[in-house]
Amino acid sequence: MTDDDGLLAALMQDPHAAPLSGQRRALVNYALKLTESPHSITEVDINSLREAGLSDAAVHDAAAVTAYFNFVNRMASGLGVELEAE
Repeated sequence: MTDDDGLLAALMQDPHAAPLSGQRRALVNYALKLTESPHSITEVDINSLREAGLSDAAVHDAAAVTAYFNFVNRMASGLGVELEAE
């Protein structure tokens, strides 16, 4: 969702420290928490997304996309799938 190579590099190096604000920061924080400790997600996390201006549909989409990528990555890792060269 960005053409900013510097931002992409920062997100890849340390997404917690990447220069984001507003909705983008809220989404990245949520996706990281859902990925790293899904059992710790609470209504506070959902409300943080709403307070950043996301609709309930957007919150749903964020959870679904994060969960999907985690699923696909774990399936690939579990089956020994290697990435193809670009």
